[in-house]
Amino acid sequence: MRADGRASDALRPLVIELSPTRYAEGSAMVSMGDTQVLCTVSVEQIVPAWLKGRGQGWLTAEYALLPRATHTRTPRSHIQGGRAHEIRRLIGRSLRRAVDLDLLGEITLTVDCDVLQADGGTRTAAINGGYMAVAQAIHRLAGEGVVPPGALLPPVSAISVGEVDGELLVDLAYAEDARAEMDLNVVMDALGRFIEIQGTAEGAPIPRERLDALLDMASRGVQEVVRIQRKGLAWAGIKV
Repeated sequence: MRADGRASDALRPLVIELSPTRYAEGSAMVSMGDTQVLCTVSVEQIVPAWLKGRGQGWLTAEYALLPRATHTRTPRSHIQGGRAHEIRRLIGRSLRRAVDLDLLGEITLTVDCDVLQADGGTRTAAINGGYMAVAQAIHRLAGEGVVPPGALLPPVSAISVGEVDGELLVDLAYAEDARAEMDLNVVMDALGRFIEIQGTAEGAPIPRERLDALLDMASRGVQEVVRIQRKGLAWAGIKV
């Protein structure tokens, strides 16, 4: 039994609030346990210079911690450091698999992910909430006749898994992640295909069979996230 009473293969409570902000073309507040991330999507009728004239769209992402998202204050001057840069590139790469860029036309979607409270899994929460915000933005553009509905692809979702004190766990809270012998962040699509896997053996090397078991656990966790994403979007009249 884990500190919060969950079974080893149980996710933290996942709550996604749609449209918490007024002005963004798409927005979602995602809570995975005590981790809270606000995701907003902005639409601009421009693309990077290297895409001009190709009729193709683009999606990019930003990620930042609020100063008191963690146990001690993070100075604003440090918020956009190397770790944040690596995470926002992960979010962007992942969510580009959620959109048919060829159908967007010369439009850029910017996904801003701001961590209000961090208790492990901020990057996976950002991807899960980011998809929901992207789905709303595409739905809005399709309703305006700017893009076809097919521009939105099936859900992209992410979850963390790890080995802690010899036990395989899914959706690690910070206290678990800090003790993990190995931890992975796994991004998948709704068809069960892998988009990205980030992982490190913090101690001794992990045997292949343990890695396979972690990936199996991640696959089951992602399918639960997909179910929650689809349920939330269906409530908003968005079918994926």
